[in-house]
Amino acid sequence: MIEEEQPRSDTDLVIVTGVSGGGRSTVARALENVGYYVVDNLPQALMLDMAELAHRAGGTARQTAMVLDVRSRAFSTDLGGAVQALKERGYSPRVVFVDADDEVLIRRFENVRRSHPLQGDGRLADGIAAERELLREAREAADVLIDTSHLNVNQLRSRVEELFGGEDARRLRVTVLSFGFKYGLPPDADFVLDARFLPNPYWVPELRDHTGQEPEVSRYVLGQRGAVTFVETYARLINATAPGFEREGKRYLAVAVGCTGGKHRSVAIAEELARRLRELRVVANAHHRDLGRE
Repeated sequence: MIEEEQPRSDTDLVIVTGVSGGGRSTVARALENVGYYVVDNLPQALMLDMAELAHRAGGTARQTAMVLDVRSRAFSTDLGGAVQALKERGYSPRVVFVDADDEVLIRRFENVRRSHPLQGDGRLADGIAAERELLREAREAADVLIDTSHLNVNQLRSRVEELFGGEDARRLRVTVLSFGFKYGLPPDADFVLDARFLPNPYWVPELRDHTGQEPEVSRYVLGQRGAVTFVETYARLINATAPGFEREGKRYLAVAVGCTGGKHRSVAIAEELARRLRELRVVANAHHRDLGRE
């Protein structure tokens, strides 16, 4: 009896790329932690061949991650074309782009005392700028954009494991990210919610040194007029649009909730919004970008 071949769409392919110093290696290790077979520094020209090998091998290879490095001589700027070739063959690859602010990248390279791979005889900033231009289209076409500017290694690993581990990978996953407006908008946000209409617990002496993760601050924030309605409205909106995002192939949604410093209001609202989304059977987790910066 001949065993029927599984459809190529059942092979879970993740393509990881991004700027040098952004954290690709950490993303690769995190994917290994959740069961992916990871191929590092794969020439782009071999992506389709690697996908076919993974499909035929089956087993653990059915979850394969391919990490592309701009330093590879076989790297091409036409990542979109390579991804389209995979789709035409029947695969459903997901592209992860790892990014960080220029200032953060410069600091990381200086800390390890090495030059940028595209720096040549120029400045470090020149190498970063050249790489950004090379990867511009890949960044725009990515399914998941992870900005690591304010993430440590453990936070980045946790983010990847939540996105790619456990539940059905084809379901929409929502990251509710709290942040402080004074530290800038999260560049990977799909929606930005502003919690600054609520009274700031910073001006309540007994709450100032606590955070929105603590019950006394959460009760204060959610007890303010309009707070619960705010959370419920956005929970219903996200829940109502989730099936449409899934039909269109979008698997990751980043909802950023901001307040002034990212310590009290946004944290409490993000935790509550993620909780209510989970009650609605939406896969959701809360992360706090700027907690601890003050």
